[in-house]
Amino acid sequence: MYTVKFLTTLVEQHQILAYGAIFLGLIFEGEVVVITTGVLAYLGALDFTLSLVLIFTGSFVKTFVLYYLGEVVNKKFSHSKFFQFIEKRVLFFMPRFKQKPFWSIFLSKFIMGTNYLVILFSGYIKINLKTFLKAEVISTIIWAPLLLSLGFFFSQTAISISKEIGKFSLIIFAFVIVFLLFDKIVSSIYTFFEYFKNGVNGNGNGDKE
Repeated sequence: MYTVKFLTTLVEQHQILAYGAIFLGLIFEGEVVVITTGVLAYLGALDFTLSLVLIFTGSFVKTFVLYYLGEVVNKKFSHSKFFQFIEKRVLFFMPRFKQKPFWSIFLSKFIMGTNYLVILFSGYIKINLKTFLKAEVISTIIWAPLLLSLGFFFSQTAISISKEIGKFSLIIFAFVIVFLLFDKIVSSIYTFFEYFKNGVNGNGNGDKE
């Protein structure tokens, strides 16, 4: 019967691949990759500091690439139906995006699956680069350590229950599912609140931050 020690040893023997997967994973996905990194860092399979640096790097690479892609599409396909769809999705989750771009970009970091669309849309409509980067940098500085710490907590709790790799993995999987459901519920409540607030106060001009 394999224990968590087997997983730790396996990752340690292939650390370069693991760190590469973290970097690439951050470009295509976020929350699950960071939480998993936190789990492995707690087990000692990965270095916490190096993992955090790679997470920041991967996140910022994604940020610049998607923002630039949005700008390019705007120049070549200014009436793209694809971005009309993205606009509808962004304004569904962030109904006051155009009135409050900073806070919309900032909060999108904490709503799974929304940040990618928001970054693309920000480049597409050419949100002020200073405002955009400020929101992305601040949110990432909070988001990355928070999810890494969550991975630490999941790992610590799971290993206190069982060191058998099958049960350990199942517990981690259950924790991640609960987290994703919680994230979905909170984002739905936020979206409802924003629509309700707009319905009461009207759209107005709002401020730009």
